[in-house]
Amino acid sequence: MSTPAWLPGLICLADYSGSWGLYEEVIYEVFKNDFLRSSLNYDGLKIVLKRLRPMKGKDATFWHIIEGSSGGGPDLRRCERIGWPKPIINNSRDSEIKIWEEDQQGACRILIYLECAEYLVVLEKRKSYILFWTAYPIKYRGKKEDLLKKYGKYKKKLAPPPSDDDAVAPSARGR
Repeated sequence: MSTPAWLPGLICLADYSGSWGLYEEVIYEVFKNDFLRSSLNYDGLKIVLKRLRPMKGKDATFWHIIEGSSGGGPDLRRCERIGWPKPIINNSRDSEIKIWEEDQQGACRILIYLECAEYLVVLEKRKSYILFWTAYPIKYRGKKEDLLKKYGKYKKKLAPPPSDDDAVAPSARGR
């Protein structure tokens, strides 16, 4: 599968001669432009970042996006895709994107999955705004299958109940 034209390319460490310091500043600029310097909305509600104390002189959400919850240091696959959450959110009505909601510990999470790029953005509904939770590439087939199964269940739950016409045997239709 090819990715949509609106999805930016990867930002690779090799493009900065392997200089982590320079690379970190470049990807942090992308994060700041997408999340701190511009307004981001979903379904008419403003998206805000978690209010956490900065870490190493940078917004804590930046570190969460590039490291994940393990805190084991930056993951290059996450870093390369730092520019993806905003366009995925902005293009969330694109037919290639799968969106569903699920309850997680009493909170309503919005999952936005760009399957062709194997990338997930997670938001959380609040009363008057949307909280940006995280975003990351899907590395394992089992996780991808789990996401698609959850999406299928969500879509099935939203589907209207079958009408009386649907109950008629196919061979009896059209007579």
